[in-house]
Amino acid sequence: MAESNPLPLIILSEQFAKLPGIGMKTAQRLAYYVMSMSEADAKSFADAIIKAHKTIHSCIICQNLTDAEICPICNDSRRDSSTICVVEGPKDVSAFERTNEYKGLYHVLHGLISPIDGVTPDKLRIKELLKRINDTDVSEVIMATNPTVEGEATAMYISRLLKPLGIKVTRLAFGLPIGGILEYADEVTLFKALENRNEI
Repeated sequence: MAESNPLPLIILSEQFAKLPGIGMKTAQRLAYYVMSMSEADAKSFADAIIKAHKTIHSCIICQNLTDAEICPICNDSRRDSSTICVVEGPKDVSAFERTNEYKGLYHVLHGLISPIDGVTPDKLRIKELLKRINDTDVSEVIMATNPTVEGEATAMYISRLLKPLGIKVTRLAFGLPIGGILEYADEVTLFKALENRNEI
């Protein structure tokens, strides 16, 4: 940001730039937009951030974000408690819930194993998952991590921990998206599509 700008505006832009997917130009636009807000709107915006940060925490069961001790999904007696879908982060729970198809429970890891980034298994919510499985009648764990190196490594690590417990561990099928065109698909996507083919 140009040195001619006031220091508080530069600091505000730098804070916006820390958000994922926000470059410095977008951060500057957001900072200027905040400056165009009324004082009441700016205060409401700041208060919403502070309130969310103070009141939202991890559910004591699934580790998803909630403002209660137990999240609404874990509290719903209509959910299938024999199935747990393991995901990387809270936004993945929202993605599954939008489908209105999955009726089981979730477990949020809050990250993926990535030794390069210093993320080791003990920094994830894996021990909480194991405790849940030992304390309840879970028959299947669905590994729903992304098909990346870190996602695959995490799925394999957890799978190895669960197999001796007699738990069925499944992995999401990956392959061609609906409406996808074969010639534009990469080799890994095509391989996964072949590997996960179903009888029709």
